[in-house]
Amino acid sequence: MPEPTLNVLIEFLSEIPFLSEVSSKSLYNLCKESEQASFIKNEVIVHKNEVGNSMFAIINGKVKVHDKSHIYGTLSNGDCFGEYALIDNETRSASVTALEKTKVLIIKREQFLDLMASDSGFAQGILAVMIKRHRELDTIQERLATSKQDMEIANNKMSSLINGAMDAIIMFNSNFKIVLTNPSANHLLENEDVLQRNILFFFDDNSANLIEGIVKSGLENNTNTNKYLPKIVKVIGSNETETLNEGTISKYGIGSKTFFTLILRNIEERLIAEDKINLLTKQTQYLEEEIKELTSSYGIIAENTAMKQVLNLIQQVAKTDATVLIHGETGTGKELIARAIHKESDRNHKPLIRINCGAIPNNLIESELFGHKKGAFTGATADRKGRFLLADQGTIFLDEIGEMPLELQPKLLRVIQEGEFDPVGSSETVKVDVRIIAASHRNLLEFSKEGKFREDLFYRLNVFPIEVPPLRDRGSDLLLIANEMLEQFSKKLNKPITNLTEGDKNLLSAYHWPGNVRELQNLIERAVIVSENGAINWHAIIPNVSISLETQVQNNTQRILTINELNLFEKENILKALRLTKWKISGKNGAAELLQMPPTTLASRIKSLGIERPI
Repeated sequence: MPEPTLNVLIEFLSEIPFLSEVSSKSLYNLCKESEQASFIKNEVIVHKNEVGNSMFAIINGKVKVHDKSHIYGTLSNGDCFGEYALIDNETRSASVTALEKTKVLIIKREQFLDLMASDSGFAQGILAVMIKRHRELDTIQERLATSKQDMEIANNKMSSLINGAMDAIIMFNSNFKIVLTNPSANHLLENEDVLQRNILFFFDDNSANLIEGIVKSGLENNTNTNKYLPKIVKVIGSNETETLNEGTISKYGIGSKTFFTLILRNIEERLIAEDKINLLTKQTQYLEEEIKELTSSYGIIAENTAMKQVLNLIQQVAKTDATVLIHGETGTGKELIARAIHKESDRNHKPLIRINCGAIPNNLIESELFGHKKGAFTGATADRKGRFLLADQGTIFLDEIGEMPLELQPKLLRVIQEGEFDPVGSSETVKVDVRIIAASHRNLLEFSKEGKFREDLFYRLNVFPIEVPPLRDRGSDLLLIANEMLEQFSKKLNKPITNLTEGDKNLLSAYHWPGNVRELQNLIERAVIVSENGAINWHAIIPNVSISLETQVQNNTQRILTINELNLFEKENILKALRLTKWKISGKNGAAELLQMPPTTLASRIKSLGIERPI
């Protein structure tokens, strides 16, 4: 081989990785013993399974490494193949064919081994390359081991995630054969051995057709999918248990290696809860409509002029944010008035928060109204919002405001004036926007003069006073309310009641009703409960029954009254005098002067007739 050609080949061989550590002198010796060969396009250079004895270095051209039609890759200028044929007698693992006219340098095993034996520099260079490759192989193996460990950790995490999922996870192939399930899926399908079973067998016909259609569509489109099931599907377990489920289906892979993952969630409990909510909603709507039918004007029956005036006051003040003070005897319906004001106000989309100031111990009412911070006092184990904060943007109804402790009243005054307060145990000021409605059966002005109620607080509360008349002063409203309550309790207790007779009406009208509408409600409920065959013995129901005998005397002047009837008549007459004099017995304009009898005699008759002043 000419010297210039040898120099080119030496430079060429030095670029080949397998010979990169060999000296030029040794490469010169290798080139002298090597031969060149040319191959035309599609000519096979190396046959698979033949025993190799040469290494090939491509000087120019291009070849393919393949096994029949399967191509592993291509090689071109500067690449080499068949290195291991220089040191072993194994058969070729693949074929090599020229893709175009290709020229190669052929290094025979015999020449290679001779040089390894006779040329220490050549042997040293080849060993250096082999050692370098071995080290690189060690590094690759370490990385593979690390990657394997990472894959095992990732696989364990994925398995834990799948097996711990509450949703049923089912993987199946393109033939609908189940290949993987989690415990939730086995529970849903009621079977621990479902692998290789047809998943469609676990659905009703409509659901099976739906899933089959989605799978076939995914196979035809040949694209990965991930979608929600468009309809609820019915799963039928191996024990014939039927459940309704919603879910998703996803596809991955191609051809025969296509798989689908179905994730199902049992919605039976949710559907039952939704049905119950719908039923309760309908019942609530029905009851609301029924209440509307049974009541009018916010549930207040008002034919009496005084009560109509109360309704008129409600209409006037409701749309404002003015503080309202409702006064009236116990049981007159002060809370009903407060509800009506809130309902007609612009704050009706927010809550009406109610609190009875007389029903809460003095040491707890401040915390109840304004809240407290954790640790503010013994037992305050957590922060608590007070009623004023709950009523923000809404209305608060302070019933029996006259019972509020004096030491707490300045704090309430601050809320009314400034719209702010400090929770118990907190230095942080809280701002609120609350409409205040207060109520009391006491005369707060007199209370303030006695030092039992702050006068400045009274005037702040008394911006818009409403006086609720007692039931005894509401004329025909008494019988209208009684009839309404009789009808309501008759339906509630499922006990038909006959209409009130004239005698019954006289009995009801003659009674003083110290407990007002609340007492009337309680007595009528008791009357309906103890009624027999629709009849009510009102004489046994109404305490200290007192019939207005004046009406009976006018209707029958010839009738002789019994001693009991005379006592009842006297009692009613004394009660009238006491009401007129506001229960003043002696002195000028007292009941004794009005009845023209000594005060001591009147006091004795009051005691003997069992007359008591209402609270």
